[in-house]
Amino acid sequence: MYLTIKETAEFLEVSEEYIETLIHQRKIRAVHNGEQFLINKEQFNTHVDQMEKYRELVQEILNEPIPEDPDVKDED
Repeated sequence: MYLTIKETAEFLEVSEEYIETLIHQRKIRAVHNGEQFLINKEQFNTHVDQMEKYRELVQEILNEPIPEDPDVKDED
């Protein structure tokens, strides 16, 4: 349920420094237990869902065949 800064960075595929910056800017909710920050994983569900949909969209676009250009003339 709770992740460390390192685990959160790996989960979101960003740097640890970026996570620390977001915590200090209060853009990510975190609890400090005296030794380290602990971050609730559930607050990223929407972000992860959006990233997955974006990846699927990009994959669909990349898999789409390139249409033939009607203006291309065969000059043999």
